[in-house]
Amino acid sequence: MNFIRCVLFFILNFGALALGGLFTGKGVSSNWYVLLNKAPWTPPGWVFGFAWTIIMICFTIYMAIEWGEKKHKKELAILFLIQWILNVAWNPTFFYFQNIAIGLLVISSLTLLIAYMLLRFRKEFKFYSLLLLPYLIWLFIATSLNGYIFVMN
Repeated sequence: MNFIRCVLFFILNFGALALGGLFTGKGVSSNWYVLLNKAPWTPPGWVFGFAWTIIMICFTIYMAIEWGEKKHKKELAILFLIQWILNVAWNPTFFYFQNIAIGLLVISSLTLLIAYMLLRFRKEFKFYSLLLLPYLIWLFIATSLNGYIFVMN
């Protein structure tokens, strides 16, 4: 694994989290969010930060390794860019604009994209595709949380 690629994807991935976080602002502690009917399986706040840290470390390693492959570089770049945009877009959509329906659309699209990446490259990237599992599992949880809020509010 190339160190420079790893640093670059680390900056891009954690930059996406930071940028999305800027739009969250006081969203989590806002009256709007506090008063929403949330899913009973909603984890405590600290779990979100912990989960995203693990996810982005795994995703950084995945992208750094896979970017070294000569095949599929253009496709991987396009998928990464779409993933980056969707990842950044969810926080302002949900917390800043308080649009639960579009937030659900964004996070569902991100979930489908990561599932596609895992399935699309699993044969070629073999073991390394498992690095996408934390991301996909978390997105299933996050999508269910957003979906519950959409249905119950």
